[in-house]
Amino acid sequence: MRWGFAYRTLEKKSCSCDNQALSDNGSGGSAMTKDKSGLLGRREFLGTLTVAATGALPAAARAAGENAAELSPAPNVVDFHNHYVGPNFPLTTLTKAPPALQPVWQAINRNLADPGALLASIEQAGIAGRVINTPTAFLEDADGNVPPDMIPRINDAVAELVRKSPGRLYGLATVDAYAGDAAARELTRAVKELGLRGVFVESAKGDLLPNASEARPTFATAAALGVPVFVHPVTDPAMHNRFKRLGPLGVRLARANINAAALVALLEGGVFDELPNLRVVVTTLAVGGVLLAGGFGDGARLRSDAPSLTRRHVYIDTMGLHPVLLRAAVDLLGADHVLVGTDWPIAAEKSVPERLA
Repeated sequence: MRWGFAYRTLEKKSCSCDNQALSDNGSGGSAMTKDKSGLLGRREFLGTLTVAATGALPAAARAAGENAAELSPAPNVVDFHNHYVGPNFPLTTLTKAPPALQPVWQAINRNLADPGALLASIEQAGIAGRVINTPTAFLEDADGNVPPDMIPRINDAVAELVRKSPGRLYGLATVDAYAGDAAARELTRAVKELGLRGVFVESAKGDLLPNASEARPTFATAAALGVPVFVHPVTDPAMHNRFKRLGPLGVRLARANINAAALVALLEGGVFDELPNLRVVVTTLAVGGVLLAGGFGDGARLRSDAPSLTRRHVYIDTMGLHPVLLRAAVDLLGADHVLVGTDWPIAAEKSVPERLA
């Protein structure tokens, strides 16, 4: 059976309790306000990107609290999960790719560095726009580091590109989330001065996970600013070395495990309790962690049947666009906590709205 996803247009989408609680005036009224540019303000940004409901089955639509008559095939799909580096920063991905994957990564690198390819891909995918980020993992040296002065320059470059394509491109800030107060200061600058809409962080750095004290300033600042944190998979050396013998699927499993572990660290480490306005996005690779957490202990707070203010923290993307994974995410988290995301240019999906329809 083919699963369909329908979306509200940005104009029709009503405000959820999550967004009301995060509204600028705190009055509990509609949070769908516009910023000075006429675009949706940063505190409402995440809510406009969610899958609104499962449209193929009326029962699923009713379970999601949606009126089927109000659903549309959504001309306003914005892809949340996309990577871009630009031409001015030295990619190091080829140094890590095995010989068999060198041609693949050469092609990926060309797209990562080319703003023209990024913009052209919007039409090729049949979507309205992309949210872009720059992973430090694509730029780090053999010791897993990037020069500290590179990160502000990355954010400046992303902001400049976004300004040239309003409504088509949105940017997330890049920070080393495990760098303490310095990362928090750069995040504040990137959001308040550059207009970026959230922050991209790696799931781990060495032995550190997002519940580490070193990462708390970044997460606390994101919560205070009302912007989402995209917690992205990273290659954990220990798991990578153990699972790579299983082939490409084993390598992916290692990345999935660290993304899921990052979510569990936030949940079990008390970060969500400490930061009630924090919103994080994980990828589909973390679905195992989402399912596990949703079935046991405090993870019940993530489920769609939990009160909205307790489940507000966690969102997941649609990477892979697989119907079973999409249904699992919607069933557990609710359609209002699932974001369209494809992992461009690692995956160059075409006709995305049709595949979700």
